[in-house]
Amino acid sequence: MQFGFGRSDITPRVGVQLYGYGPFLNRHSTAVRTALYARAMAISDGQDTGVIASCELVGVSRGIADRTRALASERCGIPAEHICIHCIHTHCGPTSKEAIGQGDPDGPYIETLPVRIADACVAAVADLKPGRLAHTVVPCEGIGYNREHDVRPSLEEALDENWRPARTDIIDTEAHVLRIDGDQGMRGFATYFSCHPVVGPAVQRHISSDFVGVATAMLEAEHPGTRGVFLQGCEGNTNSCVVHHPEQESLLALDVIASRYARQVRPGIGGAEPTDCDTLAFAQAQCTLPYAPLAEAELREMLAKEEAILTAAGVTDSAPDVARATVWATGLRRELARISAGTPIDDTFELWAMRLGEIVLIGAPFEIMHIYKRRVQAAFDFPVLVMALCNGAEGYLPERESFTMEGNYGAMRTPYMLGKTPFSPDVEDVVVEGMIDLVGRVSRPA
Repeated sequence: MQFGFGRSDITPRVGVQLYGYGPFLNRHSTAVRTALYARAMAISDGQDTGVIASCELVGVSRGIADRTRALASERCGIPAEHICIHCIHTHCGPTSKEAIGQGDPDGPYIETLPVRIADACVAAVADLKPGRLAHTVVPCEGIGYNREHDVRPSLEEALDENWRPARTDIIDTEAHVLRIDGDQGMRGFATYFSCHPVVGPAVQRHISSDFVGVATAMLEAEHPGTRGVFLQGCEGNTNSCVVHHPEQESLLALDVIASRYARQVRPGIGGAEPTDCDTLAFAQAQCTLPYAPLAEAELREMLAKEEAILTAAGVTDSAPDVARATVWATGLRRELARISAGTPIDDTFELWAMRLGEIVLIGAPFEIMHIYKRRVQAAFDFPVLVMALCNGAEGYLPERESFTMEGNYGAMRTPYMLGKTPFSPDVEDVVVEGMIDLVGRVSRPA
């Protein structure tokens, strides 16, 4: 088996708007806290070759992912289906996926992004050399909390090394570590964990790869000549423990949380055990999603409530409730226009899977809730790494419970923020079953 690593700089110029933390915040970047990279790992068995490019971005649209895969495929001479464009989901990077009011995309940046990511893929394929795979699982605690079912800690609590959330059963408390060794020692590593990289507040204006990127760079520096890759898991409802605090405190806390993560995965890099890696296989599947469009009358009633906010006496464009109402009103109008035009819902997406010896990586173009990972992993007796934001960014995959929670934010509100139609409550079962089926397919002998 051969492995290769490549990296390309995808940092935007200062001044572009940053994605996340709320609608219409005008988060024009003012400085670079850490550079952003596309970090690629290539794998080949001499017959088939594949690449995972982990991008230090919030996510990329399906169009950007498709264009990047096509460019990398042409330049590397491998099938586009063997390439995964994955994102870590930092909220301090440029807008690179669709959402209403979450920062305007920068034209020149979006135009050049596919070729810049493809550069990392090409470099990784060119770097292919014989290697050995090692793997382990290490405890990883005190990083995040489940924002839908637990309480956000104070800054003082979160910075205490002994802090743990009340609900550790519904977040990741372990990280997977992969190490690649060559004839001259370690060549690279990958770590896998589930948590929103959101160390910071809504006023944060520094470009940053957040704690996962900072931690990866720390570990690379400890092993000169190596390359690291972070693989984002099911982070949909898990926030960093240091989120929504003042900017200066958050900028300092970024190094604290990055060091905490690096310290916990570090033993895994040194202690990973060699694992059988004589099989490389890929599989894709088009999955049909279940949607539950609301009736036109209900949509118009919802729209009227938002428009009442936007037309109230004394209204100004600086009020937070006006920003939120603008998002929902825009999304509801788009849905009403879709219904009026009779446009069908785009109800398919790609599941992508790769078998690497005894380990299977499977990804989907969504922010995925933790329950999906637990259910998929429980179906198998070998490691299955369920990755979010692969080959696109289509919004949340809500858990069934989200549809009965007060406000229904993740299930019913967020889709309109993305200009999409809400799923039906059985979306969790449909996607989990699709993932289990694809893992089974890619893990069976050819």
